[in-house]
Amino acid sequence: MSEKIRVGISHGDVNGISYEVIIKTLMDSRITEICIPVIFGSPKVAAYHRKALDIEDFSPTSINSPDEAKGNRVYVVNCVDDNIRVELGKSTRSAGISSFRALKAATDALESGKIDALVTGPVNKQNIQQAEFNYNGHTEYLQDRFNSNEVMMLMVSDIMKVGLVTGHIPVSRLSSLITKELVAAKLKILSDSLLRDFGIRNPRIAVLGFNPHAGDDGLLGNEEQELIIPAINLAKSSNILAFGPYAADGFFGAGRFKKFDAVLAMYHDQGLAPFKALSMDKGVNFTAGLPVVRTSPAHGTAFDLAGKNEASPDSFRNALYLSIDVTRNRKSYQEISANPLPDGKEQSGGKDESPDDIEIGQ
Repeated sequence: MSEKIRVGISHGDVNGISYEVIIKTLMDSRITEICIPVIFGSPKVAAYHRKALDIEDFSPTSINSPDEAKGNRVYVVNCVDDNIRVELGKSTRSAGISSFRALKAATDALESGKIDALVTGPVNKQNIQQAEFNYNGHTEYLQDRFNSNEVMMLMVSDIMKVGLVTGHIPVSRLSSLITKELVAAKLKILSDSLLRDFGIRNPRIAVLGFNPHAGDDGLLGNEEQELIIPAINLAKSSNILAFGPYAADGFFGAGRFKKFDAVLAMYHDQGLAPFKALSMDKGVNFTAGLPVVRTSPAHGTAFDLAGKNEASPDSFRNALYLSIDVTRNRKSYQEISANPLPDGKEQSGGKDESPDDIEIGQ
């Protein structure tokens, strides 16, 4: 690819570790050889964090618009009030306002094509709430902003990919929200994303059960028989290679996730608890199903680490890399799809059978 990808970065909560992981990532000169990073935030706040971390070799170039970004540099677009006050480790109203202003400016640039991908810094879900942001998180905001019927929180690392049927919702509402149609729709999003965004042909997806032991044939719940298995069958009728439902504890505990390209979990902690246990410092949150590319680190604001120079940049760095990879994969997929093979039988694929040594409900 001849032109570098412009990656927009919303600065997240100014009182957390967002600027620390951004600075630690972008001070590596090799980053600007593969992309053009554009921070949507504040030169003043960036300088504050640089001094707090005792880092000298980081000076982003201030610009008014991402259109001005070119060459091997890091850029910053000022989106917030110059009088903003940084209070490390604290959740403040002004920090929430600046989080949203940066996010909106970055999203505007993404929508208009001035940047190619977006990496969002972690925000505080309470202080960011305001008239223009009445959402449970970035995923819901971007879904609404880009008019997407269904999207998916997809956690990505070098050892697993875990998608969620439901995201940031109370556990008390789960049973009423999970339907056959919703599970089938999420399977379609996940399968399409694995193909288009990750370049995996004929991806194999494991589907987790809802109840302990995947319901034990109805003894511990009937969601598997009434909702999940019919959804899997519906997906298979559309040539999606979905298998299960599997009991979550044994599935992850025995490392069975390694036999699949991705796992579909029914709810937030069912998928994120094992994912973060194995990939906390290096995992990435990717929003599948959007017409645009958005990633973020898998961690939050970590107020307890703010200003201590102890935060690892690995997750943010991987989020940046993934945004580049997905952007390239989508362009490649578009090119391939424009000239498809005359006969789908020429493409290699897996058989519609469950992998060895995995039993439903075990």
